[in-house]
Amino acid sequence: MKYGFVKVAAASPDLRVADVKANVEAILCEVKKQAEAGTEVLVFPELSLCGYTCGDLFFDDTLLSATENAAAYLAEESGKFAEHILFFVGLPVRKGSALYNCAAAICGGKILALIPKSALPNYCEFYEQRYFTEACGGVDREFSFAGGIVPFGREILIGDTNGDTFVACEICEDLWVADSPAEAHALAGAQIIVNLSASDETVGKAEYRRSLIKAASGRCVCAYVYADAGKGESTTDCVFAGHCLIAENGGILNESELFSGSGAASEIDVGFLTHERRKLTTFRPKDDGYLRVFASFVGDADLSLRKIESMPFVPCGEKADERKELILSLQSQALARRLTHTHAACAVIGVSGGLDSSLALLVAARAMDICGKKRSDIIAVSMPGFGTSEKTLQSSLALPESLGATVKTIPVSDLVMRHFEDIGHDSAVRNVTYENAQARARTYNLMDLANEYGGIVVGTGDLSELALGWCTYNGDHMSMYGVNSGVPKTLIRHLAEYEGRRIGGKTKRVIGTILATEISPELLPPDENGHIAQKTEDLVGPYELHDFFLYHALRRGASPRKVFYLAEYAFGKKYDKKTIAKWLKNFYKRFFAQQFKRSCMPDGVKIGSVTLSPRADFRMPSDAFASLWIEEAEEIERSF
Repeated sequence: MKYGFVKVAAASPDLRVADVKANVEAILCEVKKQAEAGTEVLVFPELSLCGYTCGDLFFDDTLLSATENAAAYLAEESGKFAEHILFFVGLPVRKGSALYNCAAAICGGKILALIPKSALPNYCEFYEQRYFTEACGGVDREFSFAGGIVPFGREILIGDTNGDTFVACEICEDLWVADSPAEAHALAGAQIIVNLSASDETVGKAEYRRSLIKAASGRCVCAYVYADAGKGESTTDCVFAGHCLIAENGGILNESELFSGSGAASEIDVGFLTHERRKLTTFRPKDDGYLRVFASFVGDADLSLRKIESMPFVPCGEKADERKELILSLQSQALARRLTHTHAACAVIGVSGGLDSSLALLVAARAMDICGKKRSDIIAVSMPGFGTSEKTLQSSLALPESLGATVKTIPVSDLVMRHFEDIGHDSAVRNVTYENAQARARTYNLMDLANEYGGIVVGTGDLSELALGWCTYNGDHMSMYGVNSGVPKTLIRHLAEYEGRRIGGKTKRVIGTILATEISPELLPPDENGHIAQKTEDLVGPYELHDFFLYHALRRGASPRKVFYLAEYAFGKKYDKKTIAKWLKNFYKRFFAQQFKRSCMPDGVKIGSVTLSPRADFRMPSDAFASLWIEEAEEIERSF
């Protein structure tokens, strides 16, 4: 298993009702195709060997014998060319005087298990209780089937021989009922749950089906692979659309178009699911007498199907603006509550003409509206220093003016120069003292202004800066409430653009100028042409890489090697391997070294699933050593 990924697929071939021989050939053809594509777990629809819509033909021994023989033949033939693929087919199975709607798990030329359906619908268009018996608990380990002994029962897990991956099975209606077997399967250790289904299509049903599968994968912290019967089923009363879906932990990875017959495929991050389960203390494993059957089906398939977003924090798709609006609402509602609780007369914000302070200002404007306060109660303070360019200075004045805030300009250069004299620093030496003294002077002004006007200082620093420690301790690191502390840099610009677009007019124009400006702390003088000389991303690395590293390291628990692998996959056309490896090592060095700043960071609103607040989700000692992570990152660097 390469970096914890398992390649799965759900297939819906064009089957023929009651034509077992033709169906076997269609299934074998699909198994061969999927094996050649590197698929490791493959699912076919419910009763796929004979068709779901056989009706009273299920009582016919000719059909039942044919499907039993077909299962044995499938196992034998597939073992000749697809030894290492685990696949599930549906068939009716006789057991004593009862008939069961089953899934056969096949791998390595053998039928590994027969899993019967638990919930048999007998309402509306469904009459399954006419034919089948509901599965009971327990496992028959000595069931005779197709000339061999095959375990029969619902409580069965199929595990890969490496012991890292377990697959469980349920059938169609099992998904739709209140006591779905999926919960028990997941608690027993299954990270992947497959569902063989024959869900007929009606208006609105596809969306409901999608929501059920998303919810099941999220609730069970698992992957869910759903294969639906397609157009080969009888249309006597119903139509089947072959709606195949793959979900992981509450999100859809891939799905087929209705009536396309195309199926769906993706890679499941089993490593992430295992990490997530360890993290969630409410996920309590429970065995409950499950039988575990092992086979070799997980290899080293590369990522080829799964989409790895290069900017995982940035909303995308048709609901992107809706998500941005929610984030801004979270920020502004939180700030409004803090202003109200502290009886603050105003909000004091240091504005630089950069992205972070601009977003904080936009949020403050919303907060004032929520509180019923005047926007003039925002005191926006521009504090030009040694490195302030004319462009950013004008932006720092224009944006608050467009929002109706009160603007103050307090240059800090003279104050800093006097401070240099006090501490004996040569102003010609442009070292860390030269830079940080400006940041602390600005914070000094903001804190005293807040005292003077009875307000609070609104912090502007973002999540990415906190991760990298790219802030001055007891300078811009400090405030009375940090509205951006849960927002990464890659998201900041999208939120600012959205809010500028929503407000329109002068605000939109100024935001456009700010978005086009290089990211810089502006602590060193401009170049001879008056342009920004100090560019943040030249010093710490591209924020889009660092945010990617942050997300996968913290949210998904990925090792440096896995983070690198994913980054190469997501950014391969933009950054070469050496560049990615260089900044990955830098990320881990800075992340560990700067924890002391995060340990005493001010209050700030949680926005997403990644936060660095010591009072929320992230707790790490300030003196933890980074050696394990750095060593792994250095090994990556040396590998090319």
